[in-house]
Amino acid sequence: MITPEHLKWPAGADCTAVPYAVFQDQEIYDLEQEKIYNGKTWNFLAAGAEIPEKGDYKTTYIGDTPVVVTRGQDGEIHAWVNRCAHRGAEICRERHGKSEDGLFTCVYHQWAYDATGDLRGVPFLRGLAGKGGMPRDFDKKRHGLRKIRTVNYSGAIFGTFSADTPDIESYMGEDVRASFKRILNRPIEILGTTRQYLAGNWKFYAENVRDPYHASLLHLFHATFGLYRSSQKGGCVDNNKLNSVLWASGATEDEAALDDMKKDKLRTLQTDQYELKDRSLLAGKKEFDDDISLVILSLFPSLVLQQIQNTLAFRQILPKGRDRFELVWTYFGYQDDSEELRNIRLKQLNLIGPGGLISMEDGEVTEICQNATVRDGKYLNVLQMAGREVKGDDHLVTEGLIRSLWQGYREIMDF
Repeated sequence: MITPEHLKWPAGADCTAVPYAVFQDQEIYDLEQEKIYNGKTWNFLAAGAEIPEKGDYKTTYIGDTPVVVTRGQDGEIHAWVNRCAHRGAEICRERHGKSEDGLFTCVYHQWAYDATGDLRGVPFLRGLAGKGGMPRDFDKKRHGLRKIRTVNYSGAIFGTFSADTPDIESYMGEDVRASFKRILNRPIEILGTTRQYLAGNWKFYAENVRDPYHASLLHLFHATFGLYRSSQKGGCVDNNKLNSVLWASGATEDEAALDDMKKDKLRTLQTDQYELKDRSLLAGKKEFDDDISLVILSLFPSLVLQQIQNTLAFRQILPKGRDRFELVWTYFGYQDDSEELRNIRLKQLNLIGPGGLISMEDGEVTEICQNATVRDGKYLNVLQMAGREVKGDDHLVTEGLIRSLWQGYREIMDF
């Protein structure tokens, strides 16, 4: 098949420049559903703590395909496409629920399935009063739901459609795996969920969470109240090109760098007119053995796992079309948290989420990037901060992780 010109990566662009058509083109979006979401990737489905008991289920998506993840009567995790094998209707219509009898029944014609996705019941299978019914050779075993391969890794449930997807630890890579286990180091409890719908392409957000230096420029709250500066100790690393971790420690005292920033009169340092009436919002508690106060772990394509101060959260990126996506925030703590620490986490939830004091701007920039590029698919962005290499860095003023993302994306998409 000859690839249309508008789907080809510009000659010489490599990973330091990305054509805006990648964010705007419907054919590219459709190809992503095939090659990424239905391909050899692990997609975050749920925290195990969201479905703790037998019969519990959660509806979610892999790409834009609706799926159900459930805990069977055997205590095992199962997942399947939320589409009845009969006429294609959604089976589970609530975001969370519980099947007391272990069956999932389609409202349309009452076809019933067990937690594994196998077909268990068909009304009027042998007809009614000698009339109708399915053919004698109809085999329920051949009409189950499309099943999803799953893994429960440190309390996080992932799914893939491909039998060829590498095991989850190989897929993550060594550094991402270590950072993942650092946060999910013991049983968690769910504190709540928020959802936001954004009028932008999901990849603008995938870039955003791999961009450490925008935080000191875009997020006024960060620098104003000393939570994050690009001059503080930190770094970023990529594994398998697509997956990455960026981190920063609590220390922010690089005075020479701060002086340079002040000379440039960056708006994030013009802070004298802002104050908090209740500074207890910033009062945290050390809970890890290291001094790291911020971790943004990105597992392609759908998960961001974060630690910001004492807030812990899964962010799930769910594309809803070429120009919109849903971002689901699932906040958590640990089951052994003290009441004091739990209250700190709950208060600091004001920092993150759709209206969070240090995260609300990320949703806005996704939309303004989408709006400004809608008719300019042939033009390119610029990704050359800290050079042109595809690599991590030992500092926070870099676009290396974004370049790495695009290199991995191009390989999957065959661009």
